[in-house]
Amino acid sequence: MSRMGCGSHTVRIVDRGGAVVTEADTLLSVEWTRALDDVSTAKVVIQPEGDCCAALGRVREWRHKLVIYRSDPLRGSVPVWEGPIVTPTWRRDTVELAAIDVLGWLDRRLPHEDIRFRATDLTQIATWLIADGFEPDDPGHTVEVVAPTRIRGDREYQQDVGQIGDHLRDLAETGLDFTAVGSTILLMPEDHCARVGSLTDADFPAGLQVIGDGTNLATRWVVHGKQPEDDSDPDIKGVAGGRHDYYGLLERATEETSILDNPSAFAAARSKLRGSVPTPVVIDTSQETTLAPDAAVDIASLVPGWCVDVTTTTTCRTIAQSLKIQGLKVAEDGDGESVAVQLFPSGV
Repeated sequence: MSRMGCGSHTVRIVDRGGAVVTEADTLLSVEWTRALDDVSTAKVVIQPEGDCCAALGRVREWRHKLVIYRSDPLRGSVPVWEGPIVTPTWRRDTVELAAIDVLGWLDRRLPHEDIRFRATDLTQIATWLIADGFEPDDPGHTVEVVAPTRIRGDREYQQDVGQIGDHLRDLAETGLDFTAVGSTILLMPEDHCARVGSLTDADFPAGLQVIGDGTNLATRWVVHGKQPEDDSDPDIKGVAGGRHDYYGLLERATEETSILDNPSAFAAARSKLRGSVPTPVVIDTSQETTLAPDAAVDIASLVPGWCVDVTTTTTCRTIAQSLKIQGLKVAEDGDGESVAVQLFPSGV
C-alpha cells in the first residue's frame, strides 16, 4: 500500500524552448498546490550561489517555467508541479519565484474563431476550448478526459470574446470538473469520485475541524441561461430541488449567460443542488496540519476531483464518508515538509 512518506524537493527553471536555465543550489523553502476548477500556484525561495545567481537574474515572467520535483524513499524523484513563472523577486541574498500552473496560460488566451455547439458533452466543449486557446502558441500541454460528463448542452463562443479560462470555469458550474497535474489538464464529470485511500484521525496529528457550511445550504436552485433576443421565445431556465422534508425551503437563483438550452440549465441547477444539500460539511485542515507520513495515500494520488474515505470521531460531529479532494498544499522549509488537503462532500 502506498504511503505519504517524508518528501524533499528540488527545483529546476526551464526555458520555454526546453533548455534548463538553472537548478536551485540552496532551496530555502518551497510551496506548491493543486486546485479543482481553478489555477494552482507555487512559490520557492532560493539562496543563489556562484553561477546560479547570474542565471536567476535572467529569469523572465512567462518566458521561463518552474518545475518542482519531490523525492521520497519509495518513489525516488518525480516531477509534481510545473508552470510559468509570473513574479520573480530579487533580494540581496535570496530570489523568490512565484508561478502558476499550465491553466494560467488560458487566462491569457481568447477564442480564436466563432463556434456553436449543440447537444455536445461538456468534456468535448472543454477540449475544444483548450485546443483553440493553445493552438497559436503551445507552451507544452496534454489533455486527458478521465470520463465524459454525460451532460450534453448548447454553447456558443465568439472570436476574441472572453478568456478561455473563464469559459472553462463557466463549464465547471454546470457539471464539469478540471484540474492540472504538471502539464496535463484532466477533464472529468463533477460526480467523478474514484477513491484513492482512507484517512482517520490518526492521519491528522495536529487535529482538524469539522464545519457545517450552512451559508451554502439550498434546497432549490434556479439557473437562468442566456435570455432569447425575441421576447416571444421562452426563457432558458433550469430548476432542481424544492421543499426539503428536513430543512424546509431555501431557494437560490443565478444567471449563467453561457447556457443556451433548457437541458443545460437543468444540469447546472442539479449540479448546484448536489453541492448544497444536505448542509455541506467541510473537514478543515489548517496550514499547520500535517498528514502523517504513514497515511495510506501518496502525493501522486492526491489529485483534486478524486476522493478519499474519511472517518473522524474526535469532535462532537462524527463523520464517516467519502470526501472529494478540492485542493492540496505541500510546503517544505527548514522544519521539514507539511501536506494539507481541502476536502468537501462528494455529492455521490
